[in-house]
Amino acid sequence: MSANSEKSGADEKTDSAPEAPYTDHEYDGIKEYDNPMPGWWVWAFWATFYFSIGYVMWHHVYMRGTPVEVEWAADMAAAREESARRELGTISEESLQKLSENAAVMTDAQATFTKRCVECHGAKGQGVIGPNLTDDYWIHGKASFMDIYGVVKDGVPAKGMPAWGKKLDPVEVAKLTAYVGTLRGANLPGKAPEGTLLATVANAAK
Repeated sequence: MSANSEKSGADEKTDSAPEAPYTDHEYDGIKEYDNPMPGWWVWAFWATFYFSIGYVMWHHVYMRGTPVEVEWAADMAAAREESARRELGTISEESLQKLSENAAVMTDAQATFTKRCVECHGAKGQGVIGPNLTDDYWIHGKASFMDIYGVVKDGVPAKGMPAWGKKLDPVEVAKLTAYVGTLRGANLPGKAPEGTLLATVANAAK
C-alpha cells in the first residue's frame, strides 16, 4: 500500500468521525469540550447537599441531637480523664499533689465539685452546712491530701458527708480530692472555723 493511499484512508477516517460536542464557550479560538460530570459524582453532590439541609434543620433549627462542640468537649474531657488516670498511678500524697498541679484536670474537678459539693461547702469551698475548706482549721486529720482522700472516699456518715467512693469512679474521687487540696489556705470568708488550727494548711497553700 502506498503512502498516498494510507494518507487517503486516514483522511476518510477523520472525515467520517462524528464532530466532538462543544459548549457555546469560546475564547481566543479555544473551544470548551462538553464533557458532563459522571452520574455518580452528580448523585454524590446532591446527596451531600440535601444532607447539609437536614443537618442544619436537625441541629440548628429544631435543636435536636448533640452539637459538635459538645461532642468535642466530651472527647477532650475523656482524653483528660485518661491522662489523669495514667498520671495518678497509685493513690499517694505525691500522686495527688501532682494531680492538683494539672490545671486542665483541676478544671474538670471543679465542675465535679460544683455539681456534688457546693450545696454543703459553697461555690468556693467557703462552707455552708459543711465546714469551710479554705481556712486553717480542719476537723478530720491534718489536711494532707491522703486525709482529704479518706474523707471524700469514705465520707462522714455522722455529719451527713456522703461516701463519694461509692458513687464516683476512683479517678473522679482522686481528682475531687486534689481539687479540695488546692483550696487549702485560701482563707475565704464563710462559715466560722471548726476543728483544729493547723499550721500545715498554710504551708500546703504555699
